[in-house]
Amino acid sequence: MRKLCLGTAGVLAMTLLIASVALLAARVLQKVVELQVKQQMVLKNGTEVFEMWEESPPPVYMQFYFFNLTNPLEVLQGEKPLVQEIGPYTYRETRPRVAVHILDNDTEVSSLNPKTYFLDREMSVGDPEVDLIRTVNVPAVVAMNLATSTPLHLPAEILLLLYEEELFTIHTVHELLWGYTDKLLSALHKFRPTIDADFGFFKKMNGSDDGEYIMLSGKKNYLDFTRIIKWRGKDTLNWWTSPDSNMINGTDGSTFHPLIGTDEKIYVFSSDLCRSLYLTFDEYVTVEGISAYRFVPPVRLFANVSTNPDNAGFCVPAGNCLGAGLLNVTACKQGAPIFLSPPHFYLSDEKYANAIDGMHPNKENHEIFLDINPFSGVLVRAAKRMQVNVHIQKLPDFLQTGNIRTLFFPVLYINESVVLDRASAVKLKAVLFESSVVTNIPFIIMVLGVIFGVVFVVLACKPSQAREEGREVLVEPE
Repeated sequence: MRKLCLGTAGVLAMTLLIASVALLAARVLQKVVELQVKQQMVLKNGTEVFEMWEESPPPVYMQFYFFNLTNPLEVLQGEKPLVQEIGPYTYRETRPRVAVHILDNDTEVSSLNPKTYFLDREMSVGDPEVDLIRTVNVPAVVAMNLATSTPLHLPAEILLLLYEEELFTIHTVHELLWGYTDKLLSALHKFRPTIDADFGFFKKMNGSDDGEYIMLSGKKNYLDFTRIIKWRGKDTLNWWTSPDSNMINGTDGSTFHPLIGTDEKIYVFSSDLCRSLYLTFDEYVTVEGISAYRFVPPVRLFANVSTNPDNAGFCVPAGNCLGAGLLNVTACKQGAPIFLSPPHFYLSDEKYANAIDGMHPNKENHEIFLDINPFSGVLVRAAKRMQVNVHIQKLPDFLQTGNIRTLFFPVLYINESVVLDRASAVKLKAVLFESSVVTNIPFIIMVLGVIFGVVFVVLACKPSQAREEGREVLVEPE
């Protein structure tokens, strides 16, 4: 009986160990799980993946931080601006996908993505309809830039004086964000109806969409899951000066393909930034108990042309290149002299932050990042941060500019953030647990093999120990 047990334990131990090593070496079960994930991550009507994509994502918050100018008279006399950051003014953002259509034999999907904002007073520092901000008078700056050095400069100056328009203006947070009727624009609207009488940095963006997106479903290749191929009916942009800069690359930043590696570049197209950008792996993080890879834009992405020649395509007009961190989006923003940068000029040329008192750039508060679960491609946490700056300078044709320095004045920055909600986290954890159980079967088999190996050793050694004890008994009487 002992021999039978001994042989059985030995055979099982060897068989299980060999099987586990073979499964690990061939990655059989891992390949099965990965194949299943690839097949499931397709935008197909009636599937759970499609429903999750179509519905609003986990709570998204849009936070606005304004830079209040505290020394306007001194600035007009040539001194450095001193600004005070005021915020956040936080809005809950909903962004369901509507007008969804399956195209081209289930390989493409089109949709609109309207965004609506609801004020969250508990997460805000004050009342946006009451709190006042002194900042650049953008309509006046646009008018002066268009009229300077032209025969229209004198009529423009008369209008500015008539309506008492200055280089800096005071409005509530709500007006600056969602719009107010401007006296100068109202006057110009009478002569040219195409000119809107209202101005606001996010005017007409509450409750509206930014155009139709057409993206790949992932049916042909899981790596193309939700990759955008057309926006507003076009497959390229037309604001920049090179084909590469005008490319529409990546997803919209809310969904990604599964099975992501640390060596990948994650491409995202952002209509807010008027361009595509890429992010690279930075560190391992954990969100709600879910492991994730953090991806951030590399320093090279914001570098000047001498450091990164690929950025020459973003020099507009052609050859007019800015320092690191700044992007001229005037053409993208209906001619307004808007320049985007990371908040507080983070990762930008030091001269921009040094030109403004009150800038305190830091990685923790001002970096863009995406935290993605690598197995599922699910976004578990993210922050898109950008700053709106206005270019101002002394214009001899206009008294309103005084002796101001040439600078990029920071008006506000936004922090659009999302964290996976608790219910979604529980579902994702369950999926990850199931997949880990399957992929860890070889290790379970290996443990069983080791256990049977230990049993084999114990059984093999026990008889010899018994014989040795018997010899000791026989020798003892002497």
